[in-house]
Amino acid sequence: MPDRLSALDASFLYVEDHATPMHVGGVAIFERPRSGFTYAQLLDLIGGRLAFLPRYRQRVMEVPGHLARPVWVDDVDFDLNYHVRRSALPQPGSDEQLFDLVARLMSRRLAPERPLWEAYFIEGLAGDRVALVTKTHQSVVDGVGTIELGQLILDPAPAEPEPFEDIWTPRREPSRTQLMLDAISEGVQRPGEVVENVRSVAMDAAAAAGKFAETVGGMASTLRTLVNPAPSGPLNVRVSGGRVFAVVRTRLEDFRKIRAAHGGTVNDVVLAAITGALREWLLSREEQLTPDTTIRALVPMAVRDAETAEYSTPALVGNQVAAYLVDLPVGEPNPVLRLQHVGHAMAEHLDSGRSVAARGLLKVGGFAPATLHSLGARAAGSLSGRIFNVMVTNSPGPQVPMYAGEARLVEMFPVMPLMRTQALAIGVTSYHGGVYFGLNGDRKAAFDVDLLAGMIEESLEELKGAHW
Repeated sequence: MPDRLSALDASFLYVEDHATPMHVGGVAIFERPRSGFTYAQLLDLIGGRLAFLPRYRQRVMEVPGHLARPVWVDDVDFDLNYHVRRSALPQPGSDEQLFDLVARLMSRRLAPERPLWEAYFIEGLAGDRVALVTKTHQSVVDGVGTIELGQLILDPAPAEPEPFEDIWTPRREPSRTQLMLDAISEGVQRPGEVVENVRSVAMDAAAAAGKFAETVGGMASTLRTLVNPAPSGPLNVRVSGGRVFAVVRTRLEDFRKIRAAHGGTVNDVVLAAITGALREWLLSREEQLTPDTTIRALVPMAVRDAETAEYSTPALVGNQVAAYLVDLPVGEPNPVLRLQHVGHAMAEHLDSGRSVAARGLLKVGGFAPATLHSLGARAAGSLSGRIFNVMVTNSPGPQVPMYAGEARLVEMFPVMPLMRTQALAIGVTSYHGGVYFGLNGDRKAAFDVDLLAGMIEESLEELKGAHW
């Protein structure tokens, strides 16, 4: 039987266009060891582990006439050097130059005729650092059969990569005739699905994605506020093809101190800091706020599976993803009250939300947040953009150093995709005592995303100094 894309995975291909590429990214910054960390070593590291990720050597093949969903086939012309690329900044490269490059890389769609991922080894950063920028299509990472590449190449101890010898032999691609015969055979058993497949590529892509999500059974959890449209505002506009990217570096200890002083969870404090920043950002744009003004955030979170509750590792918080809608109280001027509102909303959802398992995370350690951010993007992509204003993913990571070969990971910033009518997406990852925010924005609608990044720092400081 053909390895056919699921309805949800196919929907990500159908909704994609030049303005909304459907890939999730990451920016990992490494400290180059004395022994060096070269492009050739990275090739050895990634190539030696692709056997654990067969999907990364497969491409999507369409079925003639769209009689069935596309299939995964081995790429007979797979070229690791095409997917793992080398780039450099003019020395000494600044963070601003790096993040401008990241924005340009993330705005480009992945080539549909090749396996749907890319990695960029970027040299020239000041302080003898190197960066690894990854792009992986949402149809690739399902958390069950396939995890994110960043999770696989990071280890809790340094080790020199072994020279990679490619002995992989691809299976022969099916012919167009074979694809049609397989589709017809399946159509005889499920005739209604043939009609749905043809209709899905002809109808509006966003509606198709919603229909596919329902067919799958809902990638995201049931959301009680689903029927209510999100508040209108500058975050919900038709996005352009350009991107801007900014980051925020904070310390985990600050979030823990705020939690100890005012209650809630670290994630509540993260959301409250973002809420305060969004409030100031809206005011800077002369938006009119009332005490009841809110911004609705879609918050995919990792949760623990009751069947495997005994499983625990510093690299993994849970093996499930649930998506919640949270109304962020941007109209509230008091930072402590904002935190309390967020905490109550999250507690209510956590008591009632359904989750989607990602049991593949139990099998491989590494840097699990890379996979969890991808699963969060899948949850967002399966929902209508009319029901939320901004996506915020927060995936706690290991509090011990991680390594790619012998190079120590210093910082990790998620790059979340934009939906068709969402001008901003925020990814948050905690790692080794730090909390790192990645803000991906539309170049036209969120041109001042660096201003918002600075406001997150200010909002956190406001929470640190807040008293009843």
